[in-house]
Amino acid sequence: MDIALLIKAAVMGVVEGLTEFLPISSTGHLILTGSLLGFDDDKAKVFDIAIQTGAIFAVVLYYWQKISSTVLALPSQRQAQRFALNVLIGFLPAAILGLLVYKTIKAHLFNPGVVAGAFIVGALIILWVEKVAKPVPRIQSVDDMTALDALKVGFVQCLGMIPGTSRSGATIIGGMLLGLSRTAATEFSFFLAIPTLIGAGVYSLYKERALLSVADLPLFAVGLVVSFISAWLCIRWLLRYIASHTFVGFAWYRIAFGLVVLATAWSGLVVWSA
Repeated sequence: MDIALLIKAAVMGVVEGLTEFLPISSTGHLILTGSLLGFDDDKAKVFDIAIQTGAIFAVVLYYWQKISSTVLALPSQRQAQRFALNVLIGFLPAAILGLLVYKTIKAHLFNPGVVAGAFIVGALIILWVEKVAKPVPRIQSVDDMTALDALKVGFVQCLGMIPGTSRSGATIIGGMLLGLSRTAATEFSFFLAIPTLIGAGVYSLYKERALLSVADLPLFAVGLVVSFISAWLCIRWLLRYIASHTFVGFAWYRIAFGLVVLATAWSGLVVWSA
């Protein structure tokens, strides 16, 4: 295996792990990084989706106690059943809508105008939500959510299919707008990511299996391991950060990155296409 290619896989893994759970769009960052590295062919696009699984393993590890206790308590405890049902309900809108419209989204929305616009509009929404958010949110913990709360967040998550929007950004900021505390919205975004991103990864690998071979295993293994480590560190940092900070800083970063998208597209440095 080409060492230079493994280094590129590691860099992409770092980018995926650090951006997947922040409200700044991992897709946009992977497109930019992949283009700059010359790692942007069809196989690389499958790689980008597959290594999301590594980031998800970081969520599973970080919340292993809650996840395992919930699974063990499912047959007997109503709270565990409600939590698991809420995650399933929140996952369904994206699963159904993704199967119906994702090809259309890839064909028509992966262009610099949409990506940059989504970054900037998303930033303005973050600034607005942070301004109007209630001092005492209606829901302090993910365990306090109702099925209707989960369904609403699930529909908001669908906005993350628009390139540049950010799945985590949509669920976190949408959750806050719907009455969840900053911590509850962030944690529910993590839990929703488990079925959503694993499903996307498995589906992509199955659909594009003709592009892959056993020789690609080291490449994917490096990306998965590095994305796992960087995502685990990012999750720990983010939960500490939101305990005493707002998401305003991420909003200004999104505006700056949106301008980068426009500049790289205008100069021809990056091809912002599906």
